[in-house]
Amino acid sequence: MFADSAKIIIKSGKGGDGHVSFRREKYVPNGGPDGGDGGKGGDVIFVVDEGMNTLNDFRHKRKYAAQNGEEGKKKNCHGKKGDDIIIKVPAGTIIRDAETDQVIADMSGDNTRQVILKGGNGGLGNQHFATSAMQAPKYAQPGQEAIEMEVRLELKVIADVGLVGFPNVGKSTLISRVTNATPKIANYHFTTLNPILGVVDLGEGRGFVMADIPGLIEGASEGIGLGHEFLKHIERTKVMIHVVDAAGTEGRDPIADIYAINKELEAFNPELLKKPQVIAANKIDAIVEEESEILTKLRAEFEPKGIEVFPISAVSGKGLKELLNHVEHMLSQLDDKPIIYEQEFFPELHFLNNESYTVVKEDDAFVVEGPKIEKMLGYTNIDSEKGFLFFQRFLKEQGILKELEKLGIEEGDTVRMYGLEFDYYKS
Repeated sequence: MFADSAKIIIKSGKGGDGHVSFRREKYVPNGGPDGGDGGKGGDVIFVVDEGMNTLNDFRHKRKYAAQNGEEGKKKNCHGKKGDDIIIKVPAGTIIRDAETDQVIADMSGDNTRQVILKGGNGGLGNQHFATSAMQAPKYAQPGQEAIEMEVRLELKVIADVGLVGFPNVGKSTLISRVTNATPKIANYHFTTLNPILGVVDLGEGRGFVMADIPGLIEGASEGIGLGHEFLKHIERTKVMIHVVDAAGTEGRDPIADIYAINKELEAFNPELLKKPQVIAANKIDAIVEEESEILTKLRAEFEPKGIEVFPISAVSGKGLKELLNHVEHMLSQLDDKPIIYEQEFFPELHFLNNESYTVVKEDDAFVVEGPKIEKMLGYTNIDSEKGFLFFQRFLKEQGILKELEKLGIEEGDTVRMYGLEFDYYKS
């Protein structure tokens, strides 16, 4: 069975504890501390495997843990670093925090390898804590704790063009005719239960990836049938082809079908209706007259709205060249960068609740510092709109804005956080 979502538990490695020991050699009766540092815990790393196209493997194994770092040893020997765990996923996999559903990583485009959880740092051995007043420290630093969390993996098809339409209108026949895909084809509803991808080769290096999105039904946006499972795959596509039955063999109204599907798309994600659309009026081989009433009505309804109608026969191949060349031209007018979801959830920041920060007033600025602030700035792209909104939310949720207000900050005053400076304005 095709699997396009799964929940798993991931855990980074705990840092090894620092060691407590003292030099004990024949001619060194009162040797100093020589406890070594603990090893760093292993990371949890996700890697794209081009040979994978489903999340089936995650149905059989749910927990993935990196190795803990080893404890430090005597004679200043460091503990061994814990092994990382590599988790392979198909291209197009989105990793979300299971609790908030926020995006941690989108394994698409150039992002083929990402560290999701970093292992804990090893603790320092007792050799680091010797002072003139305490020459024989009997304590060492424990290693940082592991991080464990549940994530949801979601596979979204990466295709330039998506075929949408009600069941049995000929989408599977169309994609099998124009690409290298070999879908199951039969004359009954819901033949296609899995998204099917194929490459359209137009020659001379021209072409695009097409996906047959399984048949939609009214109510799909509310999760009826397999609605949500199917609709999410359309989010990656750049152009949508509405495939309709122009011969009326199913007894359906193609115009009503197009509006019904657009209604479901809008209800699921309003951004989907902003994608360019084209209509493939299929099964013209079953039409006797040159221009059927259905074709005339389709053109009158949609071409004034900028949506071209192409009469085609997926069976005979008639009209396919014109349709595909038009779609390729539409794609050439669009941004060719893949649609990639920005990171919304930062595990290391989320698990930094015990870290502290300081807010102080200096002569020329209000200064905010601390491990949590430094790590937040390291993980956040302030230059992007989403990153800046995340930054603002972080300041509010951590109580930093309240601390600044207590110190008497006013609009226009300068706030400094490590390398970042900005003027304060109350939102």
